[in-house]
Amino acid sequence: MSSIELEDLSKRNRAARDSDKPQDSDSAQDLGTTRDAESVVYWAYTAAGVLVAASTPLLMFPRFLLFLASTGELERRTTLTPLESFFCLQTGILLLAIAVALVLNVRIRTHVESHPAVLIFVSACAFISVISYNTKSVGSLGLLVSMGTALVCLWGFWVLVFEGTSRYSKKTGADKHTSRFLFGNKAAASSQKKEWKKQATKSR
Repeated sequence: MSSIELEDLSKRNRAARDSDKPQDSDSAQDLGTTRDAESVVYWAYTAAGVLVAASTPLLMFPRFLLFLASTGELERRTTLTPLESFFCLQTGILLLAIAVALVLNVRIRTHVESHPAVLIFVSACAFISVISYNTKSVGSLGLLVSMGTALVCLWGFWVLVFEGTSRYSKKTGADKHTSRFLFGNKAAASSQKKEWKKQATKSR
């Protein structure tokens, strides 16, 4: 009896020691992950500040770039060409969008249910597309930029609507965007759910 008790106690002590080791390693790993996350946050805010500082003169007072680029010549330009103004505006919008996206996406998540970065860039591309289409002083360049950004905007809008793990049924795994209307699609979510209910009823 005493040998059994000693054996049980030794097993308990060994199990306690084994259970303590992973906890220590997990806590150390969590601490390292927290420090890494803080470093990423600081870097993201610093980078966002630099991008905002770079986009401000491009959007608010682009002629300041002429002052910075002057070489001391007698004749200085006081106005930007339409092409320069066009690119200043578009670049400033993109830099501002990247800065906001950095701040909103500093923490890494394993299960992503939303796309804040995509929403920001879709909004920025839509704004650029409208402005470029209405800018006639740069010729066909405005139309080309408008078409390119409109394509990116539509693609991003499709991603926001149709992508993501939350669009799939947790019970059947079927895509909720599909339908059996008119053509009787057997792979549709409603068909899969109906079949799942039939199988559940039969199993009872």
